[in-house]
Amino acid sequence: MGRSRAGRAPTGADEATSAAGAPGGRTHAQGPLVRAVDSGRAELRPDRDRPRGWQLLLDGAPQSLVDLDDPTHLGFEYQRRLGHLIDLAAPPGRPITVLHLGGGALTLARYVAATRPRSRQQVAEIDTALTELVRAELPLERGWQIKVRGADARAVLERTPEGTVDLVIADVFAGARVPAHCATVEFAALAAKALAPGGRFAANLTDGSALAFARSQAATLLAVFPEVCLIADPAVLRGKRFGNLILAAGQQPLPLEDLGRRVASDSYLGRLEHGRALADFTAGAPAATDATAAPSPTPPPGVFH
Repeated sequence: MGRSRAGRAPTGADEATSAAGAPGGRTHAQGPLVRAVDSGRAELRPDRDRPRGWQLLLDGAPQSLVDLDDPTHLGFEYQRRLGHLIDLAAPPGRPITVLHLGGGALTLARYVAATRPRSRQQVAEIDTALTELVRAELPLERGWQIKVRGADARAVLERTPEGTVDLVIADVFAGARVPAHCATVEFAALAAKALAPGGRFAANLTDGSALAFARSQAATLLAVFPEVCLIADPAVLRGKRFGNLILAAGQQPLPLEDLGRRVASDSYLGRLEHGRALADFTAGAPAATDATAAPSPTPPPGVFH
């Protein structure tokens, strides 16, 4: 979960990282690292399955997984599904322009840079102390064209020139919740405006039980985009457990056949909803606006343990 805190004014502080990455990075021999950042308590925890893998947790919630040896590794379920959308954004290897709203450990930006060399990427991450920690301990490779802006995600989206981005990825969390101002019709309209012809918008969100937030978010994107689909674990869709859901949207038809095949072949169980099935999923939920929106629900106690 990337994070952007509501209520804090954009700083305008930019971190140009396109050629600043240093080789190496933190080793498992150095052990875990805990540090206070702007959004709370950040922890870098060695991944037991990968010699150079690290998990980033914020206030105890798993946020990112990075393998310094293999930037194409996407270890979290939601990252895998966003990775499928990155893979299908253009023919294999073709550079794309990506706007990441929420940065965290920059896992998805690393994935784009490794799989689509020469791609131009901008990341909105309001927590500049977190970005400094990630850059120091989990450095980016030299030559990756990634710029991190220390500003609120919506503020960066508002300033993005019209029709310039191939893919907008919203992975914005504040205190393990999607902030209300990044979950509205107006926010989705800004994303639609930023997209180049054929571009797509993708959002990561969390919900459970009655799925009121997820249903409203599907209705919100359907109010802006003619093409929308939803990907989630069937247990999450049945309200049996709290978890991640991915929404994807565009002005043109989505690559549903290829996307469905990739979701079905994952080690994680997943279901893709589109068309009538997605409309049924919304169950009449209203689209969220700036006047009515609320943040996503607080995760249940112990959900991350």
